[in-house]
Amino acid sequence: MMADSFFENKRILVIDQSFKDTNDRTWCFWETQPGFFEQIVHHRWENLRFFSADYTDTIRIQPYQYKMIRGIDLYEKVSRATSTRSNIEWRFEKVMAIENEPGKVRVRTDLFEYTGLYVFNSIHFTENGLPAKIDKKGNHFLLQHFAGWVIETDTDCFDPGTATFMDFRVSQEAGTTFVYVLPTSARTALVEYTLFSESLLAREAYEAALKDYIGRYLAVTDYTIQHREFGVIPMTNQSFPLQNGRIIQIGIAGGQAKGSSGYAFRFIQKQAAAIVENLRSGGSMRNRLSLADRKFRFYDGVLLRVLQSGRMSGADIFARIFEKNPPGRVLRFLDNETGWVDDLLIMRSVPTRIFLPAALQQLFSW
Repeated sequence: MMADSFFENKRILVIDQSFKDTNDRTWCFWETQPGFFEQIVHHRWENLRFFSADYTDTIRIQPYQYKMIRGIDLYEKVSRATSTRSNIEWRFEKVMAIENEPGKVRVRTDLFEYTGLYVFNSIHFTENGLPAKIDKKGNHFLLQHFAGWVIETDTDCFDPGTATFMDFRVSQEAGTTFVYVLPTSARTALVEYTLFSESLLAREAYEAALKDYIGRYLAVTDYTIQHREFGVIPMTNQSFPLQNGRIIQIGIAGGQAKGSSGYAFRFIQKQAAAIVENLRSGGSMRNRLSLADRKFRFYDGVLLRVLQSGRMSGADIFARIFEKNPPGRVLRFLDNETGWVDDLLIMRSVPTRIFLPAALQQLFSW
C-alpha cells in the first residue's frame, strides 16, 4: 500500500500484539528477478543440495535464486518506512474480536474499539494460534514444525554459495523429517530441523536432533549458537474462510500456506498484491479461489493423503520429484505456477500405483 499513491490519503491502522524488535524468524523463498523486498535480502544461493537414501545431488537453480530474509530486517524496514507516513498509525494491543456492521467493521482490542471500511486479518482466534482442524471427508491436516539454530564456528566450515535444501538422511521415525542448512558465510549457518507430522515433539527432542546433525553430518563440534527459532505451520488442504463481509483473511489465516509443503512467503506476497490492485481499481473486495488455486489444492490433498496413509514416505516422494525433473519445473510447481503439461510430468515422477488410487479417493471425497 505504501508503494502505491492511491493509498496516500487513506487512513491505515496497524494493530499488533507487541512491537517487534527481535530476530524471531527467517523467511526463505525463490525468485528469478529482484523482488519487492530485494533491499533486505540477507543472503542468496544459486546452488541447492539434496540428500536422501537413494538420491543425492547439488542442483544449480538459475535463473532462480534462493533468498533469505531475516525477521528483524523486515520489521525495521517497515518501521522506518511507516515513520514518515502521517496516514499510518500503529497500536500495540491484543485483538479480542472482529465484527461486521452495516457498511463497516469493528475491531475490539483489550484496550479500545476501532472501526474501518475493511479489516485485513491474519489472526487465528484459537487457543494454539493455528487454524481449527475441520473433520470432513477429504480433509487432511498435518503440522510442519521446526527448530533452528544459527551457529558460528571459529574456522571455515561452510560454503556460502550452496544451501542444503532438504537432507532426509536423518531418522524418519516421527514422520517426514529433514534438515536444511543455509550458510551465510564460511563460518555462519542456519541449521533447521523440520518435521511433517500430526503432533509436536518435546522441545528437548529438537535440540538433540540439531546437535546430532551438526556433529554427524556437518562434522562440526566446536560452535556457538547465535540465535534460536521455533515455528509451527499448518499443512492442510481444508478450505479457509477467505472473506466474511468486510473482513478479509490474509496470510496463513487466509490459506496462503501451501498445503503439501508449508511454503507461505511468496503466496502471501501474491495475495497482498492482488488485494492492493483490487482496492486501487475500485473493484469489489471478493476474495475467492481461482480454478488454478483449486487445482493445486487438489494436488496438495493427494500428497497429504499419501503421507498420512504411510503408503510412501515424504523422503521418497521429494527425492523422485527432484531427481526426475529440472529444478525450474519443481520450483514452479511448488509455487503453484505450472501448467497442465508440467503437472503431468511431475506426476510421472511418482508411482502411479500409489498416487492414482489416492487421487481417485481424493476426487470422490470433494
